[in-house]
Amino acid sequence: MTLKQTDMAAIRVEYEMGQLNEDGILPDAIAQFRKWFDEAIERQVMEPNAMTLSTVSTTGRPSSRIVLLKQLDDSGFGFFTNYQSQKGMELATNPYAALLFFWPELQRQVRVAGRVEKMSAALSETYFQSRPKGNKLGSVASPQSQEIAGRDVLDAHLAQLEAQYQDTEYIPRPTHWGGYWLVPDSLEFWQGGRSRLHDRLVYEKQGEHWTIKRLAP
Repeated sequence: MTLKQTDMAAIRVEYEMGQLNEDGILPDAIAQFRKWFDEAIERQVMEPNAMTLSTVSTTGRPSSRIVLLKQLDDSGFGFFTNYQSQKGMELATNPYAALLFFWPELQRQVRVAGRVEKMSAALSETYFQSRPKGNKLGSVASPQSQEIAGRDVLDAHLAQLEAQYQDTEYIPRPTHWGGYWLVPDSLEFWQGGRSRLHDRLVYEKQGEHWTIKRLAP
């Protein structure tokens, strides 16, 4: 079978949805992110809380995957996962990471960088018990990032757990599952612009305050 060759170089999108100016942003980086996040929800962006999480492997190579933002406050950006997964093991070795949000419907992206730390067990427990039963069972059933013999291994383990907990909504949270905070020291807000002259404004944490600077696209 001959595969169709796509002319990737010819794929282009014009960015004409607005500009990002210093006099139109909030002084606090988290508040500015909330503003943009709310606008992404209003525009019905598909999974606005989806973000690329980039960590550093034990060999020094970058490692990225999509995770979901589930908490946001002054502590930073919160997400949940298996502590024994690849990302969990990488964060245990190097606690610095980066996030990337991309909202094409708004022609915007946000880059976040900082140090990652575990959430409290109480907060992880509260979130875990708020999840749908199937999601909780899936977290228990999957030895995330570990090699398995086949899909049937997961299906069999899930079926066993469904039978075990068929009469209750309460599923004990595995001790190896919980949340992380990415505590940011920089956020970059990017707005697509005409002729590829995009707007890039970067917030950097200086003590308790944020400084703002503009970068060339």
